[in-house]
Amino acid sequence: MTKKGDMLYAWTNDAEIKKHAELGGAVTALWKFALESKAVDGVLVITKGTDLYDAQPVLVTDPKELANTAGSLHCGTLLLPKLVKKYLDGAANMKIGVTVKGCDAMAFYELAKRKQINLDNVIMIGVNCGGSVSPVLARRMIADKFGVDPNVVHKEEIDKGQFIIEYEGGHKGISIDELEEAGYGRRSNCRRCKMKIPRQADLACGNWGVIGPKAGKATFIEVCSEKGAALVAGAEKAGAIATEAPNPKGLEIRGKVEGAMLKLGDKWRKKDFESLGEGKERLKKIMEETSRCIKCYSCILACPICYCVECTTKNPVYVKPGELPPDFMFHLIRYAHIADSCVNCGQCEELCPSEIPNALFMHAQQVELEKMFGHVPGLDMELPLHAFVEEKAERARLANTGSDMIYENVFSPVPKK
Repeated sequence: MTKKGDMLYAWTNDAEIKKHAELGGAVTALWKFALESKAVDGVLVITKGTDLYDAQPVLVTDPKELANTAGSLHCGTLLLPKLVKKYLDGAANMKIGVTVKGCDAMAFYELAKRKQINLDNVIMIGVNCGGSVSPVLARRMIADKFGVDPNVVHKEEIDKGQFIIEYEGGHKGISIDELEEAGYGRRSNCRRCKMKIPRQADLACGNWGVIGPKAGKATFIEVCSEKGAALVAGAEKAGAIATEAPNPKGLEIRGKVEGAMLKLGDKWRKKDFESLGEGKERLKKIMEETSRCIKCYSCILACPICYCVECTTKNPVYVKPGELPPDFMFHLIRYAHIADSCVNCGQCEELCPSEIPNALFMHAQQVELEKMFGHVPGLDMELPLHAFVEEKAERARLANTGSDMIYENVFSPVPKK
């Protein structure tokens, strides 16, 4: 019987899923079983839109539609938890299955801590992730470095340290290191990421560690929760998937791959954070970069930590309306709110029309606070200091005082006796 802590190779028994699957199709088969068995009401997946640079989120409720969602899109940079909060009522009354990257899983936990998502109604299948590539940069990279028209590429993958494309008439791979030295490759936040295998999900899946006859034909599954164990056991009993024990050498290789990715994350953190400088030098650099801000609110709308009903950046007491670029207070408010819980998802930078390296600024501050207070965001339900107050309740309390100045009493003169 499958139990928490188990590791196994798994593959689908579904002929239709096999046609589309890249690595055995186990994840798609598990979701199909989850829908058929009513373990979930819907599965939130990423599908290819007009081309492989166009990643689209789709809520699937018909098990027959899942086969078309098999495979991965490394040029899809979406973050799913905020969509669950905004469009699916935070899974309050709906059981949802979601395939997650490391940053997705972390964001689910951070939103759940703030009572924005009901994790009891969410099943997460995590996939090991070496990083994603911005769609705009991917097109430029394929044209410039590969010498191929990006419009004719019908498949891409990251494997064995290479970014590989397939197109009519051939395929080509280039080392990720070479691409990144040339200013291409993975997004900067992905380079710094150290959440490569999201074990806070119910299952952690991928191809790392699958060797021998099953290489490319099976998915590695690490069972991380009782919920995940029940899903695998049920799917196997129903004949949706088949499993076998992993190759011991594969376990060793999986550990080495993960270790190498973590070291790479440390390397990029050192490089990126040192480039910012320290103290006043860092502050000056951040102020210069953010002076391009047009206050479009893309960073706030996409951020999984920004959940306030009433955003303080829209309060004229702090941020003057109609002024561009906004006063630096706009960004200070963001930093104060986000810094302890940034999950380095990169959305604030990915969507910024002014190309401000917001994710770098946020992540650098989060790591400093992590060193000071020991809180690592997105791993579990432990609350950072800023999350101990529920926002709606706090707004109501402040309204009753006739002010929203939280620190008003702190700075008021002490009355004489």
